[in-house]
Amino acid sequence: MSRAENLAPAEAAAEAVKAYLRQHKECIVEDVELLALLPLERFGENANVADFQRFVIEKLIAENTALKAARDGLRFPSARADLMREGVRKLVLDLIDARGAEQAIAVATGAASALKADAVALGVESEAPLRTGPQGMSLLPLGLSDDLIERDAAGALIKGGAHLALFAASEKLNVVAVYRLDLGPHMPPVLYAVGARDAGRFDDSGETREMIYFVRALERTIRAWLEQQTT
Repeated sequence: MSRAENLAPAEAAAEAVKAYLRQHKECIVEDVELLALLPLERFGENANVADFQRFVIEKLIAENTALKAARDGLRFPSARADLMREGVRKLVLDLIDARGAEQAIAVATGAASALKADAVALGVESEAPLRTGPQGMSLLPLGLSDDLIERDAAGALIKGGAHLALFAASEKLNVVAVYRLDLGPHMPPVLYAVGARDAGRFDDSGETREMIYFVRALERTIRAWLEQQTT
């Protein structure tokens, strides 16, 4: 057989293409444009090239459908984040309108719907027995914030259930986002928890950012009111 370099340029190019396809047969399956160039009449009436073409085209259609579904799945969380953003804006305005720490806490404990959650809880660590604390805050056992959240972290995601100190046993929650509020050097640790029945509820980073934004606004609002009371 003649070597490629001794052939005419067109023949050499054809041999190179053939050699490449022999080594990379998957290219024929993956490239629908290349497959469509096959002249079916060259293979006779009983050839199965048409079936092969149909198989590959159907395969590509299925892959295209999967890609569209993935794309739409990316759009959906973004749309949900946009909806939450509107709720968070209203919550922040309510915090601005609050006439004291107690009203700000009431905004936080009533924020479940706006945060697209099933339950929320706000608590402060205390040596007192677990009960409803002053100003609508639950009293939490000492050290709970360190048990749930790493020392240098502001929050954590708890999957598989809800801590009973934050939510009653009747709350059927499968995931909880819990955040630590810094209300000042002389204040005990405070936790704000947002719970949902859907285990994947807080997987959307856009929604998570909106929730953190509200938590930080809540933190600053309560802290400002507490500082005002001590001056």
